[in-house]
Formats: sequence, C-alpha cells, structure tokens
Amino acid sequence: MNTDFLKGVIVPIITPIDENELIDEKALREQVDYVIEGGVHGILAFGSNGEFYMIEEDEMERGLKIMSDQAAGRVPVYFGIGAISTKKCVHLARMAAANKAAGISVLQPMFLKPTEAELFGHFKAIADAVPDTPVLLYNNPGRVGYTMSGNLVDRLAHEVKNIVGMKDTSGDMTQTSEFIRRTRDVGFKVFGGKDTMLYASLCHGAVGGVCTAGNFMPELITDIYNKYAAGDLEGSLEAQFKLNPVRLSMDGASFPVAAKEMANLRGRNAGLPYTPSLHTPEGPVLDKIKAEMKQAGLI
Repeated sequence: MNTDFLKGVIVPIITPIDENELIDEKALREQVDYVIEGGVHGILAFGSNGEFYMIEEDEMERGLKIMSDQAAGRVPVYFGIGAISTKKCVHLARMAAANKAAGISVLQPMFLKPTEAELFGHFKAIADAVPDTPVLLYNNPGRVGYTMSGNLVDRLAHEVKNIVGMKDTSGDMTQTSEFIRRTRDVGFKVFGGKDTMLYASLCHGAVGGVCTAGNFMPELITDIYNKYAAGDLEGSLEAQFKLNPVRLSMDGASFPVAAKEMANLRGRNAGLPYTPSLHTPEGPVLDKIKAEMKQAGLI
C-alpha cells in the first residue's frame, strides 16, 4: 500500500451549517478552496473541529462528496470516524471507502473504558472492513478520557496491514516519540495533533500534523512544515513561535467554538457552531483572540 502521500499539514476542516443545522454547501466549498489555496496538504472531513459528533450519517456522506468534488484531486480528502460502536464505525468506514476517501481516521471509543484487547479488536475489525483503504488511528485522551498505549499502537502497526499511521493529540512529546520509535521499522506515519507542537513533532520524526489552525491561518501553520521540510530549522521554529500565541488564545473559548470564531474574524463564512454551543460573547476571551490575531497580522 502506497503511503507516500501521508505527510504535511492536514486540516480538520470546519463544517459550515445553515439555520437548520444542515451543511451549507456553498460555504463548505469556499472553505475547501480557502484551505487548499492556503497551502494545506490534505483535508480531514469530520474531525473533532468538524463537529463529527453532531452530524447524522447521511449528512456526513453528503459533506464528504461535496469536499471531494471541490478538492478535485488537488489534495487528499480523509474521513474522520468517532463512533463508539464497532458496528457503526465499520459502516462509516465502508461508506467512506465507497466514496473514495484517501484514508480514514478512527478515534478510540469515547465514554467507554475498553481493555487493550477490546481496542485491538475494534480497530482491526474496522481496518479489515476496508482492506484497500489506509487507516489512521486517532489518539485523543483529552476528549475520550484515556490514551492508547505504545504497546497497542505497536501491535496494530505491525499486525494490521492497512493501519498505516496515526494522529497523536496527547500533547505528551514522550508518548508521541515512543509511537514513532516503536513503529518506524514499518514506515508507520505519525502526525502531531497539537498545533503548538508541530515543530517539536517534526523534530522527533512525525511526518506532519493534523492542525485546526489550517482553518483560519493556513499560511502560518504550513510555513512551519514547509520550512522544516526545506531544512530551515531556525525559520521553522520562528514560524512556530509566531503561531503559538494565536493558537493558545483559543483555549479560553469553549470547544469547538473558537475555530469557527477565528475563521469568521478572518472574513470566512464559517457561521455558527451546532447547538448547544454558541458564539463566544463579547468580553475578555474574544478580546484576547482578536488581540493575538492582530499581533500576528491576521486581522
């Protein structure tokens, strides 16, 4: 299985919606063009900032078709899966494969506290259902309440042919480094999951990052990767330091509101988040976001 395309900055693209909380096709097509023109190397449909947990399966399929059509082969379009049950994940994986997604990204089940044997069986069943599709694991302990272990990732990487990489959003560089160290012999592709740690992830051998910042400052986040790939380590680090204050200002807002908020501040048509989330009200949190964006020359 060719995995050479698995690299660079992949954006977990936001999902613009209308007043009925259905995907706004025009705005989504515009967002696809914006991130591609901003230099991202791939699009992840329905990642965490794509609000996958709010969207019905038929809407996900419609959205994937829209994104793939608009991308038109300019960059790979991946599909994010975050369902709890193995059966539903398998169903979504087959739908994504049928719509020719470049790969799928699978979050570990939330709410549950599965054993490693249960997790191995879960991921293997999903991968086996789409044997010709690259599968990326998605480790996000901050959202699901537990982390994937090095042993689990090591075993999946070595025993399941089409599990070929992962996104690690642990924020623990030792853990990210261990995922890379233990799987490098099979060419396993590890992506960093923290925008503020993209440079550090690359230094440890990550192939890129899955970066929310690509939705509203694609030129800054891709600058980190491009300079690193060109051997300009000093320039890459400075680009990271330019991005970080903007990215950290998001932490004061509720998840996942800030990504759409900041996109709107840059003149995008990102619209509202799905309810119960609301726009960030006027006050110190929004003031901080605006101040850091102005300091970085974004608005």
